[in-house]
Amino acid sequence: METVRVGDIDVCFEVHGSGTRVLLISGTGGDLRVDPNRSAHPLTDGYEVLMYDQRGLGRTSKPDEPYTMEQYADDAAGLMRELGWARAHVVGISFGGMVAQHLALRHPGLVDRLVLCCTSSGGAGGSSFDLLSLADRPRAERAELLLPVMDTRNDLSTDPPTLAPLFDRLAPFMAAPPLNADDPASELGARRQLEARADHDVYDRLGEITMPTLVAGGLHDGQAPPENLERLAAALPDATLRFFEGGHMFLLQDRSAWPAIVDFLAP
Repeated sequence: METVRVGDIDVCFEVHGSGTRVLLISGTGGDLRVDPNRSAHPLTDGYEVLMYDQRGLGRTSKPDEPYTMEQYADDAAGLMRELGWARAHVVGISFGGMVAQHLALRHPGLVDRLVLCCTSSGGAGGSSFDLLSLADRPRAERAELLLPVMDTRNDLSTDPPTLAPLFDRLAPFMAAPPLNADDPASELGARRQLEARADHDVYDRLGEITMPTLVAGGLHDGQAPPENLERLAAALPDATLRFFEGGHMFLLQDRSAWPAIVDFLAP
């Protein structure tokens, strides 16, 4: 991992692979240290992929102040410029897809093709599930409440629950203490992200995002439901909408998802 100064914060980042440049923007609570196989990400075979910890998360700075979606977009743009990246494809996942929408609006010259995964536009286009409403609950309880939202096929009232095997493996991780659990700044930064996320609304400006865009989601996603993706794609001037088998974690559940994204990004 490396760190570079971007505006008022130090941003922790990594670059993997070679080829056409791709900025990958992670979801809520994203931390590079959580994924030990990030150098083998599906995009790194044929692309140079820039990954980073967002403001308030991981090893990036965690200022004690309210965060905004505009700041998250400017952080991404500033990181690209500091590294000499004049343009790149941008792939945003969940919260990262929200950031990517703001990035495309505020810094359109930096974005070639755009991929928005399991995300929402806010406003009349619909909002993703309110994660802030669960922020004060114990982690184990939060995981139990969130899992059926992430994949609507799950029913925890049955025995055994109709939960995809993937989520059986994810449940212990979601209930475990987070990295830096003893660091008050980490807890504060994670909450600041959720607060910024709650204010996300670009629906009325989606017509300004003119680059080719792939909107991708899971058929059984309750966090960013299919109707939100349909409204998002319909409001974009040049969008392709694709649904895959799975829920909010469809990128891990459906093996055809990443290849479809790679095909969309191919020159």
